[in-house]
Amino acid sequence: MNPVQDAASSSTRMPSAPVRGVILIRLFGWVNLAVMAAFLLNNYLTYWQGLPGIAPVFGGSGNGSMAIGFAWAQAGLYGLLSVVAVLFVLRTATRPLRVDSRCVSDINAFLIRAAFWAVLSVGIADAVISFLRVEGLLEGVVGTQLTADLGRSQFRGAYVHMPLIALSVLIAAFTRTLGFTWLALLVVVAELLIVIGRFIFSYEQAFMADLVRFWYAALFLFASAYTLLEEGHVRVDVFYAGLAPRTKGWVNAVGSVLLGMSMCWVILIIGMGGRQNVINSPILAYETTQAGFGLYVKYLMAGFLGVFAVSMLIQFVSYLFDAVADIRGEPGGRNHDVHAVQ
Repeated sequence: MNPVQDAASSSTRMPSAPVRGVILIRLFGWVNLAVMAAFLLNNYLTYWQGLPGIAPVFGGSGNGSMAIGFAWAQAGLYGLLSVVAVLFVLRTATRPLRVDSRCVSDINAFLIRAAFWAVLSVGIADAVISFLRVEGLLEGVVGTQLTADLGRSQFRGAYVHMPLIALSVLIAAFTRTLGFTWLALLVVVAELLIVIGRFIFSYEQAFMADLVRFWYAALFLFASAYTLLEEGHVRVDVFYAGLAPRTKGWVNAVGSVLLGMSMCWVILIIGMGGRQNVINSPILAYETTQAGFGLYVKYLMAGFLGVFAVSMLIQFVSYLFDAVADIRGEPGGRNHDVHAVQ
């Protein structure tokens, strides 16, 4: 092969500088998501299944060869999922950033749909159980033993809430609407029932107010990622509004990494870094409020913060891909001058 052919062959094998930059950005985004998935999986394996975690790898607590083996296996999850992410990026080296951005947003939409159906089904089911308990009707419906079991948060969480959450994931796979947009109406309906019950029938129970708080917290935290997607968050745009599209891309890309993704990782690490941390502790104990016949969902509301961090991290990765595409001048970008959800 002559030198000209060698040069031509080399140019087809080696990506140009802009393409290398795109690959690096895609690697950064997808590896972030892979590490997040490994972190969540290890959190489940460590605190729910009793595995030692990765601490023994670094000289932490954990005795015996079996514990060390499990620790290395859990640590290996980070490497394994990261390698999968790298291979995916390298095998799709010519994939446009905007395609990746839409793909990541679609993953996020599925998670939020599942979260909506979960809070809807759990909220309604728990409210019905609490109403029957407070009115003394539950024993006649399910019997003495099951009534006693449903009075324990560990039983209700494991055998009522968790199956409903699993069912919600299945429902989300077959629906395409972002159901959390209906949560605003549900909050209003739940609050209206409190008003009607209190001022017309002189009837009010703790579970009614708990249901409003449960759905309102879900609305506020689950909708944040969608609001980011639709440019609905308040932006202090004294300077931003007058910037060129490419400069806006730089601002959004740097902000996504330094302010957005870093915030999400801080929430995940502080909230889920140990058994007694602020997210893990209530969930592991199936923590409830002190109101006698309120909803048994306080532990799930602690989990809402984790859902918020995960969904926002995923959406910030999508936002980063879009921002870099804006910097490169790729077509199909969003209108960053619109700052309200359509």
